[in-house]
Amino acid sequence: MSHIALYRAWRPQTFQDMVGQQHIIQTLQNAIREQRVSHAYLFNGPRGTGKTTTAKVLAKAVNCERGPAIEPCNECEACKGITAGHIMDVIEIDAASNRGIDEIRDIRDKVRYAPSEVRYKVYIIDEVHMLTSEAFNALLKTLEEPPGHVIFILATTEPHKLPATIISRCQRFDFRQVSLEEQTGRLMQICQEEGISADEDALAYIARLSEGGMRDAISLLEQVAAFGDSRISLEAAIDVTGGIAAEQFYQLAEAVRDRNVSALMPLVESLMQAGKAADKCMENLMYYFRDLLVLKLAPTGAATERVVDRERFLEMAEAYSSSRLFAMIDILNRYQVELKHASQPQTVFEVALMKLCSINDEGSSVSVQRGAASSGASDAEVSRLRGQVEALERKLESLLKSGIAPQASGDAGAGEARSAAPISRGPSRGAFGGGGGGKVRTKVKLDGYAAAAGSPESGIARSKWGDVLARVKDAKVTLHAWLKNGELVSVDAGNLLLAFKNEIHRETTEKPDHREIIERIASEVLGAPYRLVTVMQKEWQAALDGADNEPGEMLELEPEGDAEGAKASQRPVWVEEAVKLFGEDLVVVKEKA
Repeated sequence: MSHIALYRAWRPQTFQDMVGQQHIIQTLQNAIREQRVSHAYLFNGPRGTGKTTTAKVLAKAVNCERGPAIEPCNECEACKGITAGHIMDVIEIDAASNRGIDEIRDIRDKVRYAPSEVRYKVYIIDEVHMLTSEAFNALLKTLEEPPGHVIFILATTEPHKLPATIISRCQRFDFRQVSLEEQTGRLMQICQEEGISADEDALAYIARLSEGGMRDAISLLEQVAAFGDSRISLEAAIDVTGGIAAEQFYQLAEAVRDRNVSALMPLVESLMQAGKAADKCMENLMYYFRDLLVLKLAPTGAATERVVDRERFLEMAEAYSSSRLFAMIDILNRYQVELKHASQPQTVFEVALMKLCSINDEGSSVSVQRGAASSGASDAEVSRLRGQVEALERKLESLLKSGIAPQASGDAGAGEARSAAPISRGPSRGAFGGGGGGKVRTKVKLDGYAAAAGSPESGIARSKWGDVLARVKDAKVTLHAWLKNGELVSVDAGNLLLAFKNEIHRETTEKPDHREIIERIASEVLGAPYRLVTVMQKEWQAALDGADNEPGEMLELEPEGDAEGAKASQRPVWVEEAVKLFGEDLVVVKEKA
């Protein structure tokens, strides 16, 4: 049987055929029995859960020639006509392609006319959240007080996009995802009546992939049945849907468990050569680790339908700590979002797996293995070193706050902004004190940055800076603590200008290893190579003020007494005060004629 024929054959034609929405069906049947059918309904829920189908069954029930009846007979002319779509009084509208005010005005004009073939005119508006604001306003009055012969049924997957005035005028029903047990039972019933041989674990796998949508589950069932020639096995279901076999799951999880990157790369390559999509592999791998976590935390009452060999699965779950599994799932979720926009999805998938290898049992990053031997320090040593570094950073910051300042930096002239990185002169004598041991930073020209502060490039970079900070935090937590105190103020000529309020935050961020991490991550997130440039907040503010202020007029003062005295800088007190107030450049001392 073809895909369309099978789907149509099993599309519910009565309320009794509906799966998983008994609470809604009972409410609607009671309303029909007591003749209290509302003038407007709002059906909300995930895709494939029966919203539009329920709307059509309701239209048949209220218009059945033997009713209104709690179940349509599907034998009278009205029921057959509505099922076939021939009854002109039951109108189904796709709001995604008919979303304008003109279409809604046409509805508003026609609702006044009585139905010509059946008892009620029924308007079914699917994806109603796609209507424009003007269309909603045009629909509002009609929806509030429609004629007695009209029923509106609005269906949507995103009710939060509907105006509150529309929702308040409807009876709202929330459709839920169909449970795995109900889906598997319906799929088994379909297979039995269609003469299809199917393994129970294969049907459970198909039900899981449908994510609670009965329509998607039936579509996948047809696809797998066509591939397997009326024989559905778990292996066939995995192949058709692009999933990963249980043995490949185990090998990937084993390599991640041992932090063996060398073993991961051939596995990924074999998956890609087999035609597996990177995004599907990552999604399935996230489900796999989710099942490991659930089986670890709730081994008796867990829903883990993907588990084939339970003993082997339990053994793998015991090899991971709960903290590590939580961290791994979080990482996979983040990389899955990036994978949607990646030009090299396989590379992103590989990077995600390598990131998983760097997670220890406490959920923190550690060194990974090179082949079978470890090249990193132990967790205890890493924690001890991190604590020492943080203690030194706190001590350094307290010294700065107590009044001890770094050596004054000299002005190396008008260098390019890219040369703003710290430059060492001679042997180091420590962070403080005199001599040549201090860090000398070239002065950053801020005119170009001030002009580019409001550019589209700067705006886009600022909007993505939060992602950069999150990635930096994953790479190095202590660096993130310093970097987050800087503000991305401008982007110009491939440079990111960060303004800091505290000198120690700026100095720590500019360390060569820190700079490399920030520039690498920023280039990945922003999609182009960028260099890091830093400046103090007060310098940046002064540059902005200088760009906004126009030069003032010169203040001309005529000195009293000897002009030679004035030339000899023996100026009166009031002249000195004017210089202090307006500045040397704006005060001109003129001789009397």
